[in-house]
Amino acid sequence: MELELLDWKRRIAELYARVRAAADPVDAWRDWRETRDELFARHPQSPLDAEARAAFRGLTYFDYDPAARVLAAVEPTEPAALEVPMSRGETPSFIRFGRARFELGGAEHALGLYWLEGYGGGVYLPVADATSGDTTYGAGRYVLDTVKGADLGEQDGLLVLDFNFAYNPSCAYDPRWACPLAPPENRLAIPIRAGERF
Repeated sequence: MELELLDWKRRIAELYARVRAAADPVDAWRDWRETRDELFARHPQSPLDAEARAAFRGLTYFDYDPAARVLAAVEPTEPAALEVPMSRGETPSFIRFGRARFELGGAEHALGLYWLEGYGGGVYLPVADATSGDTTYGAGRYVLDTVKGADLGEQDGLLVLDFNFAYNPSCAYDPRWACPLAPPENRLAIPIRAGERF
């Protein structure tokens, strides 16, 4: 089982390396979708159980929207410990170390950037928006999660946040997974019609 998880993480890391290296974001997004579908359908560490994998026909997404790809300035903040609720009730410790500031839909927004204290550490950026609980997973989606290899990199010293690559946490597919949820400060009032649907 541990080697299966290691293989999953390697494949995700390789996928995001290809995405970062791609010249065309739309081609990168297509590769990302196809690879994720393949992993969900066949990999033993898929968030889907065996029965769901057998019936799986692919994840659903909004169409690619170039306007949903933004560059964010990272604004350091005083480190603040936060307990972020998880899908199964746990509350692990996170440290908010900054905010990602960007423009989307004609307005400026800021989302908290978190360091995961446990679970190997890593940078984490969840988001919920006006589509959450309607056309996307109610507890939010992930845009950046370096523990899982989900990182679109940077451009010109700014963090790449491409909401076309926003994806549902594993707990959206099976309650056996425990997932940190988007905290209130990372809930946007606007709809982000990009990325994975639910």
